Formats: sequence, C-alpha cells, structure tokens
Amino acid sequence: MKTASKVNINILTFNGEKYLKLCLDSALSQDYSNFNILIIDNASTDKTVQIIKDYLDKYSEKILFIQNKKNIGFASGHNQGIHLDDGKYVMLLNQDAVLTPSFLSDAIKILEKDEKIAALQPKVLKYDFKKKKEKNIFDTTGLVILKNRRIINRGQGQKDDGQFHKQEEVFGVDGAVPVYRRDALNDVKLPTFIQKPEAESQQLKDEFFDSSFFAYKEDVDLAWRLRLYGWKAIYAPKVLAYHERGAGESASKKASEIIKERNNISLFAKTISFKNQRLMQIKNETTGLYLKHLPQIFWKDIRAWAYIILIEPKILKIIPKMIAQIPKAMKQRKIVQKDKKIKEKELKRWFS
Repeated sequence: MKTASKVNINILTFNGEKYLKLCLDSALSQDYSNFNILIIDNASTDKTVQIIKDYLDKYSEKILFIQNKKNIGFASGHNQGIHLDDGKYVMLLNQDAVLTPSFLSDAIKILEKDEKIAALQPKVLKYDFKKKKEKNIFDTTGLVILKNRRIINRGQGQKDDGQFHKQEEVFGVDGAVPVYRRDALNDVKLPTFIQKPEAESQQLKDEFFDSSFFAYKEDVDLAWRLRLYGWKAIYAPKVLAYHERGAGESASKKASEIIKERNNISLFAKTISFKNQRLMQIKNETTGLYLKHLPQIFWKDIRAWAYIILIEPKILKIIPKMIAQIPKAMKQRKIVQKDKKIKEKELKRWFS
C-alpha cells in the first residue's frame, strides 16, 4: 500500500491567543495522518507562547516549536519554516484560520493528480472567532491580477451562492491557507543578496518569500513568479477552510468602495503594501505586457499617488526604504526574467 505523502503545516504566530486553540484543534483533527505541525512564534507578548507549550506537552510527537526573539515578519518567518520542512507538501496556516477535518486529504488527492500544480487554493469562507461561528461569505477563492496591477481576492465579501463551484486554475493562491508543492518552491527560490555575517547559512542565502517585504503582497509576488516559471495554481472548492481576515481590500472595482475599504486598513499595512507592490512589479513585470497595459497602469498609479499625497501623506515616509530595496529587487529581476519558462502570450490571460 502506498504511503501517504508527508505534509508540513507551518503556523506563524504573533499575539494570537484569541485564535490559536481553534486553529490548532482544527489542524490536529485532520483525517489525514502523515503530517506534522511547525509553529514559529514571532516574539508574542500575550499568552500565545503558553498556549503553544500546553499543546506541546500533549502533542509532542506532532508539533515542533520555534520561538523567535524578535518579530521577523510573515515572509522571513515562513522562509524559516519552509527551510526546516521535509515533506512533499507545505501548508501555511494563518493563526486566524480554521480547517475542516478533511482539508488535507481533499487537498492532497488533487495535488497528487498533476505534478505541475505548484499551489492549491481552498475555498475560504469568513469566520467569526468571537462567536465561534462560520459565515457563508467568501474570504477568497484565489488571487486575481488586473491589467492595472491591482490585486484582489476573488469573490471576497460575496455570499456563497455556488458561484465558485468549479475547480479551475487561478492566477495564484492567497497566503492565508495555501498548500504548496515543495519542488515548486525550490524551483523558484531566489538568493536574498544579504551581505551580512548571519547570511552565511544557506537558509538565509535563499528565500521563497521576499524577506524585504516583511508582510503583505509576499504571496502575490510568489504567485507571479510561479506563473512565470510555468507552474499551475488550482482553486479547489471541495477543500474548505474558514478565515477571519483582519482587514483587506474587497474584490470591488469601484473607486468609492475601494476608498471605503482602505479606511479599515491600518496605516502600517497600507504603507508596507505601497512599497511591496512596486518592488513586486520591478521583479516580475515582463516588458511586452507592461507596455501593453501601460495606459491602465498609468491611470491607476497617477490616481494612487494623488490620493496618497492629498489624503494619506504619512505613507510617503516609506519611500526612502523602498528606494534602498530596489537594488535587491533588480538583482532578483535579472534571475526571474532569465529563468522564466513561459511566453508573454501564455501569461497574458491572467491579467483581467
């Protein structure tokens, strides 16, 4: 009898005491047997670490725990975990997400059928941790990239009336509960170009998510790179999870609704996203598609810059840091553009 492929579930925690028990219980209740859980804590100051230690006492054979002395961010935290993983598949599980019992078994069945699938996007519905209640509202069914380079989560905020019932390819997977194929991650990893003594280890020389992003857009950057390298991303509606997203852009394309949603996003998130969006485009844009979509990109950017200058000028403080990170993005761009495996006409269909 064939042994089930191993899955590593990586959970990155930061002050997640109100979420963690439900999250861990759902992960430990999987009907798929061959998995382990790696928890990496980014210097939490609440009861998160004590909760983790309580679970370690009970499930030491299933859980490995790493406690960072400082918050190194989402991107570097997951890079740290992925380098330690040894399974065929890597699942990233947000601390504010809950899995259905058959999540892994349903996901692995699909991934095993096609070795070109790099990433699986589950159907993710909203969850209310206060009421411990599932909602019939979409959180995400995958990433959509528009011609103007705005990124949205498909279906976000819509009621689930069966409109996303079909298994199909999507541009990429959201970072809340994705399942990745390790071979694909290894295929698209990039050098960090960090010139520091601590970068002597290979773990710090290579990265899957861009460590300079800290958080936000790192999943989109990886999704774009996987596409350029010829890998697939699949949305699988039978693979179900729930997620309480703190704040994020809605799937609406109306300017008034986009602005309204921005008011619910923290200044930190908006500032980091502004920087990372531009670094991501530097790394992944292909010349022909960029020129083809330049009118849409220019119109979006001129409105974005005007809005930030007039309404959110504090975001502009990130510009010196963004400029400082451009040389790294340019070095990585050279590798991505040299190693990409698909032509622009194949990539073009993913820009809506």
